[in-house]
Amino acid sequence: MANGGQVDNSQVEIGVIARPHGVRGELRVHLYNPESTALDVVMELLIGDRSYEIASARTVKGGSLVRLSDVNDRNAAELLVGKTVAVLRDQLELDDDDLLISDFLGCELTLPDGSSWGRVVEIVAGTQDRMVIHDGDVERYLPIHDVFLKNVDLNAKRIVVDPPEDLPEWERE
Repeated sequence: MANGGQVDNSQVEIGVIARPHGVRGELRVHLYNPESTALDVVMELLIGDRSYEIASARTVKGGSLVRLSDVNDRNAAELLVGKTVAVLRDQLELDDDDLLISDFLGCELTLPDGSSWGRVVEIVAGTQDRMVIHDGDVERYLPIHDVFLKNVDLNAKRIVVDPPEDLPEWERE
């Protein structure tokens, strides 16, 4: 959901364009969170470096079907396949206690004993979302799950984690 630790807090990445649907430009969008209601409340999608007005959106098994105002045929839809889909944060209906995993980028991680465990440099979305953590020359992947996240303080950009003991680590090049 990000790269290099650079965070644009005005946008929230919500999914990816999976494929065209039909011949009139409709798109199948795979949402990172299948339970997300983002497409129900926003009026536009940010795809690549462009904003598109949503003409219609509906939930179907395995994703969402979206029609964009400026995408009128299958050829135009095919040009968007594989691109990430984002929305403007201020268009989302968020409660004060809602957490967005994209906000984890740049957070410093500590273990329950207070020792440093690295910094979140990337979020890898998938069936099990994971944080990519850099700690000096070591890279780790930690699943984003309540069992491992003991305390999240986004204002301080600090997360206390309790990772499994056998979590693999890699030397960064």
